[in-house]
Amino acid sequence: MTSLDEAVWAILNAAAELYADSPVAAPLLEQQLRRFAEPLRVAVVGPAAAGKSTLVNALVGEEIAPVAAGGGGTFTWYQDGPERRAIGYPAQGPPREVPVYRHRVPGWRPPELTDVVVDWPARDLRAATLIDTPPVGEDPVMERVWREADAVLYLVRNVPGAGLRPLRHAQDAWLTRPAPVNTILVLSRADEVGGGRIDALTSARQLARRYRREVPVRAVCQTVVAVAGLLGVAGRTLREPEFAALRALSARPREELAGHLLSADRFTGDAFPGDLDRGVRGELLARFGLCGVRLSTTLIRTCCPTQSTLASELIRRSGLDELRDCMNQLFLDRRQVLKARSALLALGSVVRADPRPGARRLLMDLDRALANAHDFQELRLLACLRAGRTTLPAGLDQEARRLLGAAGTEMAARLGASPEPTEEELWALGAEALARWREQTENPVFTEDQRRAARLVVRSCEGLLTDLAQSPQPV
Repeated sequence: MTSLDEAVWAILNAAAELYADSPVAAPLLEQQLRRFAEPLRVAVVGPAAAGKSTLVNALVGEEIAPVAAGGGGTFTWYQDGPERRAIGYPAQGPPREVPVYRHRVPGWRPPELTDVVVDWPARDLRAATLIDTPPVGEDPVMERVWREADAVLYLVRNVPGAGLRPLRHAQDAWLTRPAPVNTILVLSRADEVGGGRIDALTSARQLARRYRREVPVRAVCQTVVAVAGLLGVAGRTLREPEFAALRALSARPREELAGHLLSADRFTGDAFPGDLDRGVRGELLARFGLCGVRLSTTLIRTCCPTQSTLASELIRRSGLDELRDCMNQLFLDRRQVLKARSALLALGSVVRADPRPGARRLLMDLDRALANAHDFQELRLLACLRAGRTTLPAGLDQEARRLLGAAGTEMAARLGASPEPTEEELWALGAEALARWREQTENPVFTEDQRRAARLVVRSCEGLLTDLAQSPQPV
């Protein structure tokens, strides 16, 4: 079977030939063709002070995004490169090189720049380019995000409501047909839930699970993840002097410290017990937050006596691992599908803005590609299974996720085959899975939602066997 990205690639090339004489459409279509060879573009979007730059730093594992700078109207692109370099693009005039700082030095994004492209050698940027966007609230920001990004991390600080309005309006305008399979909602600054108590992260995860089941939230995103970005950055960049300071704090009696960990003023005040310098305490507060300091001292006392164990536990508790797993399964493993989706949206706007002979055929091809886009349906079901909106018995749930591509989209990974499977092994596993899931489509104890999920898994199995039949060599 022709995959979605192959179908869209063919349609894009046909459109580029049709609109070769258009000064507006031709560059746009050429850009879409180039994007197929680029890493996935992931935009980090949200209102002011939602923690966008902090989350970028946590995902990259280095403090490359200045969290105190604000960005004005600047879109900042972080991509893998051989050396650290930043080029600024003003609205008018030639591009120019701008300084790059490693440790949260503000003021490097001049307001007259519309874009800054940062090259940074980082393993986490090889598969995805991260786009730190201006605060949402104005339509042009979301319009540009939807036009230039393949996937979106949409950050909110608290209960989704008015904060989702820019996202919902943008989707209403741009997503008349393709469903919002490219968006993860991030409950950011999770360490501030419940006043920053030591159990704040647990409470935030519970909130995220509840939001996943709410209809208004399900309509705009794939899933919801709670993340304490500040804690994630601290865990990924934990320094030896910081660990030494935290260990010194944890050595103090709990009763002596308790009252001074209730507020930032008390923690950095002159009455603080012990000989830990006020400047050091201020730096700990900036790097970890008050909740992070409380959590770190507790972890050192109980289960994390070394710097490496504390760093690993902070990352785990921050929710960063869960977010990265979601991004891998829903974004990076499906990057060609999401790129195809971006191309469909762009091509649709071109054809409708400049109708000409032959454009009707392109629109028909677009409709056909969307109608056959089983990839989108797989993404939606996988998100429903992750969030618990669709439930299956434990064994079937795990198998369904695997067949849908949660463990990898390659045929062997989907079928649970050995590392170097033979064609006969793949045929046997595929046939068994197909027969098993066909039975589930008629399971009398299943709800209609569960039978619908089984039918979708059956289609995935049929697609795997069809691909195997058309493969000239063992997969």
